[in-house]
Amino acid sequence: MKLGIMQPYFFPYLGYFDLINSVDKWIVFDTVQYIRHGWMNRNRILHPKSGWQYIIVPLKKHSRGTAIKDIEVSVQTDWKRPILGQLTHYKKQAPFFEETICLLKDCLSNDETSLSRLNVSVLRKICARLGIQFDYSYFSEMDIELDPIGGPGDWALHISEAMGVSGYVNPSGGVLSTNPIGATALVRVAEAAIQVMGRGEKRQIPDVEKALAMGFGGSLWTEILLLGKNPLR
Repeated sequence: MKLGIMQPYFFPYLGYFDLINSVDKWIVFDTVQYIRHGWMNRNRILHPKSGWQYIIVPLKKHSRGTAIKDIEVSVQTDWKRPILGQLTHYKKQAPFFEETICLLKDCLSNDETSLSRLNVSVLRKICARLGIQFDYSYFSEMDIELDPIGGPGDWALHISEAMGVSGYVNPSGGVLSTNPIGATALVRVAEAAIQVMGRGEKRQIPDVEKALAMGFGGSLWTEILLLGKNPLR
C-alpha cells in the first residue's frame, strides 16, 4: 500500500490531486500547528485585468499554537458569495464556465465549521468529479503511537512505519513546484543557482543563462531574485 500525507489545503494545486491519484491511502495531517498566511484557508483567482485576487475563508479567533483540527470557520460573514462573484469575469470567456461554477457551488454548499473538514469535503467532491479514488483518514482520529519526532521531515516516515505501508509518496520537486512560504523559498534560490551553473543533472534545463526564483513571505510580501551567469543589467 502506498501512502500520501498532506495538510488539508483550500482548493489545492493540481499536483496535490496528482499525488492523491498516485497513492492507495491518504492521511489528512491535521494535528500540527495551523500556520497563518498559508493555503489552508485561502487561494488566489486571476482577474483578467487587475491580476491576482485572494479568496479567503474567514476564521474564528484562535491562539498561535492551535492545531489544524481545531481551527474553525467564522459564520459571521457570507464569504461564499463573493468567491462565486469573483469568477463571473470569465462567464463569456471560459468554455466550461457553467459546469465549473456548478462544481464550485457544490463544494461550497457544505456548512461545515471545521476548516479541516471543509477542505476535505472540497477535496472529496473534486476527486469524484475527476474520477480519482480518495480513500482518506484524519490523523487526529487514528490510534497510532509514534516514536519521538526529531524534525518536520520525520512525521511522514514514522507514520508510514507505524502503518506498515510499502511506500510513502512525496511529490517530485517538493517546494520547487509549489509556492513556498518564508525560508523554504531558499530551496528555489538554490535550484535557480544550480540551473545557471549547469549542475542540475537529470533535471537540468539546456542553455540556462538566467533564472528567476520567487517565494511568498509570511507578512504578505513576495520575494523575487534573478540570477545569471554574467552581471545582470
